Formats: sequence, structure tokens, C-alpha cells
Amino acid sequence: MDERDLLLNELAQGLRPMPEGVEWFDGLDSAEQSKVLLFLSHHCVQARAVAEDAEESIRRAGLRPTHTPAVLISRGQINHQLGKIAGLTPLDERRKAFRLLIAVLAVADTRRRERFCSGGCGHWWHSLSAAD
Repeated sequence: MDERDLLLNELAQGLRPMPEGVEWFDGLDSAEQSKVLLFLSHHCVQARAVAEDAEESIRRAGLRPTHTPAVLISRGQINHQLGKIAGLTPLDERRKAFRLLIAVLAVADTRRRERFCSGGCGHWWHSLSAAD
């Protein structure tokens, strides 16, 4: 675990406010932003995100259905679409992608925690609390 992992998981779990996350993301250079988006897309896949997560994730991210990342995630084949979202290059689209990928991770990981980890697990990020 490093600081980036901790921050992203705290954002996904609502332990840090999204404006703080967006400010952190905006402070990264373009190459680092791309790495973070790719990292998030991989975490969404590992959390077993499904196409049905799109609508709730768009809502949580505060995006309109017409925003590019929202359009992409709504097209199905979520694993493929997550890669496309991570590859968006205009700064404004990367910000939206960041918020959306955090929301997708939140939705998918909450489901995973409820279904597979409710009796306990070894995932360090499932042990975070607001006090951390």
C-alpha cells in the first residue's frame, strides 16, 4: 500500500471528500493523471464492476449522462469501456473520468465487500476508517 492507494480507497469509501481528491488529481502532471486513471480502471475490474453499475456510478460522480465518460460506461462491455475512460486526454474529461472511476470502484467494491467479505477478509482497504 502506498499513499496513492490509500487516498483512492478513502475517496471510494467516502472517507475523504471528492473535492479533496479532485484537487489532488489536478495537481498531478498529465502523465501521472493517466497512470492514476489506468490504475483506477484496473481496480474497478478487480472489484468486479459490471455494466449495471453504470447508472449508479454516473449519479454518484455527479455527471450528466451526456458527458463523455458517462456515455462510454453506458455502452456495456464495462472492462473495455473502463480502458477507454482511462485513456481520455482532455483535462476536463480526465477530471470527469477520475470522478466516475472512483464512483465505479465505490459501487463495485461495496458489492464485493457485502457478498464476499462480510465474514472478514484480508483486503487491507476493507479495514479503513475515518480515523485512519
